[in-house]
Amino acid sequence: MKKVQPSERKRKLFEQSLQNDGKEMVEAWHQRCQETIIQETLEAEISDFLGRKWYEHKPGGQTVTGYRNGYYPRQIKTRGGLLALQIPRARNTREPFVSKVLHFLGHLTGKLENLAQELYIRGLSTRDIEEALLDTNGNPLLSRSAVSRLNDRLHQEHQAFRERDLSTLDVAYLFVDGVYEAVRRFINGRVLLCAWAITSDGKKHLVDVMAAQSESTDAWEVFFNDMLRRGLRQPLLVVSDGAGGIHAAIERAFPRADRQRCLVHKLRNIGAKLPKAIAGNILAEVKAVYYAPDRATADTLAAQFIEKRIREYPTAVQCFSDDLDACLTQLNYPMGHRKFIRTTNLLERAFVEEKRRTKVFPQHQDERSMLGLVFAVLYRASERWYRVSMTSLELVQLRSIRSLKAPVDHDNGFLSYRIAA
Repeated sequence: MKKVQPSERKRKLFEQSLQNDGKEMVEAWHQRCQETIIQETLEAEISDFLGRKWYEHKPGGQTVTGYRNGYYPRQIKTRGGLLALQIPRARNTREPFVSKVLHFLGHLTGKLENLAQELYIRGLSTRDIEEALLDTNGNPLLSRSAVSRLNDRLHQEHQAFRERDLSTLDVAYLFVDGVYEAVRRFINGRVLLCAWAITSDGKKHLVDVMAAQSESTDAWEVFFNDMLRRGLRQPLLVVSDGAGGIHAAIERAFPRADRQRCLVHKLRNIGAKLPKAIAGNILAEVKAVYYAPDRATADTLAAQFIEKRIREYPTAVQCFSDDLDACLTQLNYPMGHRKFIRTTNLLERAFVEEKRRTKVFPQHQDERSMLGLVFAVLYRASERWYRVSMTSLELVQLRSIRSLKAPVDHDNGFLSYRIAA
């Protein structure tokens, strides 16, 4: 007796589903209908591929190019549920049989996994995603373990990101900061060292993200040297907070770059040393120095502030005086760029988004999953960053600053920096 094709068996199951009642009948009918149609399509594909139908012989005089070789089972996940199919195989063919229908269905499954990954990045836990993606019978389309395996994809994205060539980035301003995350087996958690840049075309780029034990000078040097190894050009200006370790690392890695102290961090430090009742007025005087129209005016206002407030608030004034030159570096740059380069606010806002996402975890299971998730959140936030205007006059000013820093010396790749004309 002839064997029964899988499509015939599917059709029998489809007919049986019509005998059920109510909601179960509709759901079973829907599933069996999908399976039957897809199974028939698969069998039509193998017939077209071999040039003959089921149990049909090749016309006389023609050479047989291949044979059917049974089936193998495969389950396909769709929005309507889990479909059980029998995939045809062929042997002794000039080229392997590849089903276009199966490729299309696999693409739909890939879209489902991408959806789960984006839901995970945007704040849902694996349990939430499992409960959100259900078929018509209430069964999860992706199990919690399957969603968790998507972490491997995020880690691979991060690894590829950290190996890409950076020599194509025409960096004008480089911003660096760190954010801490709790990770199991690490008593003090892990710090994510982050860097982003504004390039000469006005685009903002997330440049690198690396895990470290602390924000020490050694950790920052490793971070900077790795970016330089991949071709990062020497920036004109590096913006950072006031952590002591980062200053030494910046000076070693970027010897010809100016350093700008983040004014938000500095104002916060000064305010912490003032009585709350008077802090607002004093900080307004400090801001007048930082936001002066030019460096000469800022130096004059700074001297007046120190003389006026040194007796009343010596600790706050000392904090103001410390690293004052780095706080005023931004005044040497184009006025239209100053609001972008005097703080690390863009990274801080990205960190807020990242913390909103990771707060669903008491702590990360391991460094690998932490890196993948945090990188994914920061990278997707960076894709929404707006450009900075770079006028012709501002580019001329940047080229002038560059020429003053290294008019002849070509060391450290500084003159390879290409500010657009």
